[in-house]
Amino acid sequence: MNLWEYVKDRWDLIAFEAAQHASMVAQCVLVAAVLGVLIGVATYRSPRTSAFATATAGVLFTIPSLALLGLLIPPLGLGVAPSVTAIVVYALLPIIRNTVVGLRGVDPLLVDAARGIGMSRRRSLTRVELPLAWPVILTGIRVATQLAMGIGAVAAYVSGPGLGEQIFSGLARLGGANAVNSALTGTIGVAILALLFDGCLVLLGRLTTPGTRAARG
Repeated sequence: MNLWEYVKDRWDLIAFEAAQHASMVAQCVLVAAVLGVLIGVATYRSPRTSAFATATAGVLFTIPSLALLGLLIPPLGLGVAPSVTAIVVYALLPIIRNTVVGLRGVDPLLVDAARGIGMSRRRSLTRVELPLAWPVILTGIRVATQLAMGIGAVAAYVSGPGLGEQIFSGLARLGGANAVNSALTGTIGVAILALLFDGCLVLLGRLTTPGTRAARG
């Protein structure tokens, strides 16, 4: 049986696992984006605090994925909980870092002008600083999404949902019937999902970046 025949024969299962993988990654990146942007907003004005937040996320990022998933088994068990936790942890670093960099890169004169016309610090942040920093923040979210796709596949190690099951099942049966087809199907599926997600985020950037909207108008 070749790869195409394998996919056709198991299309319903593969489509289901792909949907699980996409849903898990989307939800985890959304959670990581909210947490990462909030941490970045809370710390970017203080170099020491932002450095601590980035360093902490960086230390967690350096833990090998299989080791982290293994450490999460005793408190969280198998399945969705350790998978989601690991993906969110790995997705935080690029989002926190880019949020801090983006907000610090906003021209101080624009911030002073916003405060000069009566905007509060919170209003200046939401109406001036965050929109200007958004392209940099979105780049961090794109990087986090690609990381989440890969970690989502490794999450099959702890019985996590998604296409990782195809990969691990194939690798466990190397030399057996359809083992290579299974591993290839999972790998190619993850790559396709990664490209689709990145395309959606690029489109989101074009639709939400003020300069891009003005150019189209």
